Amino acid sequence: MNEKIAKAQKEIDDKKKYVENGKMRQHYHLMPQCGWMNDPNGLIYFKGQYHVFYQTNPYSGFWDSMHWGHAVSKDLLHWEYLPLALAPSEVYDDFQKGGCFSGSAIEHDGKMYLFYTATANHGHGNVQTQCLAISEDGIHFEKYTGNPLITVPEGIEPDSFRDPKVWKHEEKYYMVIGGSRNHRGLALIFESEDLYHWNYLNVLSESRGEWGFMWECPDFYPLGDKYVLTFSPMGSGDHTSVYLVGDFDYETGRFDSHVSGEMDWGFDYYAPQSIVTPDGRRLVISWANEWEWMPLFKDWGPTYQEGWCGFFNLIREVKLGNDGTLQFVPIEEMKNIREDGFCQEEMLITEDPKQLKAGDGISFEMKFVFDLKKTDADSIEMKFRCGDGKETCCIFDLKNGELSVDRQNSDGWSIGVSRSVLLVNDKSELDVHIFSDQSSLEIFTDQYRNNHSNNIFAGDQQDQLSISAHGGKAVIRNYESYKLKDCFRKE
Repeated sequence: MNEKIAKAQKEIDDKKKYVENGKMRQHYHLMPQCGWMNDPNGLIYFKGQYHVFYQTNPYSGFWDSMHWGHAVSKDLLHWEYLPLALAPSEVYDDFQKGGCFSGSAIEHDGKMYLFYTATANHGHGNVQTQCLAISEDGIHFEKYTGNPLITVPEGIEPDSFRDPKVWKHEEKYYMVIGGSRNHRGLALIFESEDLYHWNYLNVLSESRGEWGFMWECPDFYPLGDKYVLTFSPMGSGDHTSVYLVGDFDYETGRFDSHVSGEMDWGFDYYAPQSIVTPDGRRLVISWANEWEWMPLFKDWGPTYQEGWCGFFNLIREVKLGNDGTLQFVPIEEMKNIREDGFCQEEMLITEDPKQLKAGDGISFEMKFVFDLKKTDADSIEMKFRCGDGKETCCIFDLKNGELSVDRQNSDGWSIGVSRSVLLVNDKSELDVHIFSDQSSLEIFTDQYRNNHSNNIFAGDQQDQLSISAHGGKAVIRNYESYKLKDCFRKE
């Protein structure tokens, strides 16, 4: 494995200077130094730093043989890239269209344990097993000689058994793995006393036809007095990442969900994984892309021309509401990169487009509330990243109860209109919080329960913002905006 890592690392070192000058590079979203990035893996706070691993192909901006990239941070904003952690090297994971797939990390006896899915093909189709790699320092890893630890249970599709998430409860360790059975998605739970020997416990939860044929990247954790299961369902239409909230019994290994919801309604939010901070917050990090709407393994967009593809969404804190629904709130740390602040106590919005100030119009944060008692408009239209005849359009349709984000004319490449229900009848105000970066737009509203993350590949000349009301007027209160610093620029 060390030879494979050295070869891949040389590829990164040879290309990273060229790639970092790409016009579509993000300012505050974690992305690869070069090549391809997808799922976040192995999120852990270890020896005073946050460690984030990620699926990567360092040789191309397309998906291919999977390695584990690695970055660390002390503040969740500024990241230092470390050498690759895992590379395909063994009979159970050395396959060009496989490799070291997604997984998780846990600390044990002062060491970091990485659990990952190994994907190989020996002439009878893809086979996925669960494997282990161990590190003393959190940087250099050795694969366990007893791999694979877990093979596919009877009845589960051998090419759809992946993405282990491990945690400890009392004196035992538990692992949830995504799978497919009878063309329906499910999550399986295993238990262990030593992290090496695992027993199949039960089906944690399963689709009855409503959540697709495969559950990718499941995560499972306590929140308040409930448990939360999240996953990305394949074959479930526009659902990219969903959550279930309910009760869990460790004796039976069964999860009984009472509430379900969308983590994000946008096109680009997939494979969310969580981490607990030293101060007890449950944070989620996800891949800002999605498999089903893009032409798989073909044209992955303008960043591919710059030698890279993929980044992570804004990190969010998960909070449990009184009604059992979840909120996904941008982390407090984002305040630390604000500059060029602008505030206005109240704005009247009419049919004539009003230009908005928000940093440089490219990398910015914007926050305000619609005063619904003073608003009688049928809809409110916001336009972002306007210029050169292009724009991204967000419509708060108050009359018909819908929020939509249209990127059909964002950049000459992106397609699609993301939509969600917007209920305002019993509300006196509607909160809005927006983050824009070079190649992404993330919109949060309704107490961070109604969120849209969409990639848009807009140039620097697209830096104008406007808002207008249709069928009446609208009133904005407590408007504030900021330019956001570039976390990857070397001072």
